[in-house]
Amino acid sequence: MKHTANLSKLPYVGNEKSKVTLHLFLQIIGKIRLELTPRKNHWWYVTEYVDTNGFTTGPIFYNSGNDTFTISINVVTHQVEVSTSQGESANFELYEGLTVAEFYNNLITILSDFNISVSILDKPYDLDINKHFSEITEYHHYNKEYIKNLWKTFQWTDGVFKEFSGRFYGKTCPVHVYWHSMDLAVTRFSGRKAPPMPKDARISDKDAYSHECISFGFWAGDDNMKEPAFYSYTYPSPEGIDKKPLQPDNAFWMDANGSPMAILKYNDLLKKDNPREALLAFMESSYRAGATLANWDLEKLDVPPLKEL
Repeated sequence: MKHTANLSKLPYVGNEKSKVTLHLFLQIIGKIRLELTPRKNHWWYVTEYVDTNGFTTGPIFYNSGNDTFTISINVVTHQVEVSTSQGESANFELYEGLTVAEFYNNLITILSDFNISVSILDKPYDLDINKHFSEITEYHHYNKEYIKNLWKTFQWTDGVFKEFSGRFYGKTCPVHVYWHSMDLAVTRFSGRKAPPMPKDARISDKDAYSHECISFGFWAGDDNMKEPAFYSYTYPSPEGIDKKPLQPDNAFWMDANGSPMAILKYNDLLKKDNPREALLAFMESSYRAGATLANWDLEKLDVPPLKEL
């Protein structure tokens, strides 16, 4: 019996500009959250979340921490929504032709109207676009169908990732969207510190990888892999991990900047009779591969059934 997951195909080729447009939107609201949110380890305070209607920052503090506001990209009604704990709300439409510059200016105007003061480094991060957000007019490709299908896949994956994270007793990050790379991720930690990075390493990497971890994620494709895929990697990467078996049978190891990364292509997942169980098997097998070789205390970190407590 095939367990349908109501998942749509998500071709990367042909939708590159639509993906970048959404990516830039998420970077803008993510940078606002980064600027106003108190620090938390491993950059967990800068992330965004999948919600019932799209993507959201969750509550952000302002007014000296006395109030909060939320920015959401609603891909059901195709609009940006801003609301505050003071009862204020405003929105603007998302449509094919809306430039990144217009998105940015509209949002900053709303925040200013609500007396929310924010100052961000208003340039894209790691996207090879050396312009201020307010100057980016070449990206205006809000493809409603593609972006809604992409969100639905994020939403489904969010649920699977949360089920998987509940099987682990150790430190685990929330399931969240990292806007710098626009991937949905969840990470497990052994509890041990990782070897120190070189002094010239980026501060973002030093904080993200301060401790041993095994990370899992989904992204919509890029110029290196021109299709959406699920991934997992272990840091530090133990010797021989790429010789460990993965499930399901069409998952594989690939080199990613000198370290093995487990890959399950999204289109291959769609071929499975039970995509949810296939994705859980991929995550479990890649976790066991890294945790076993890195000598994590698997028995201690596995969550037992309630009846065994």
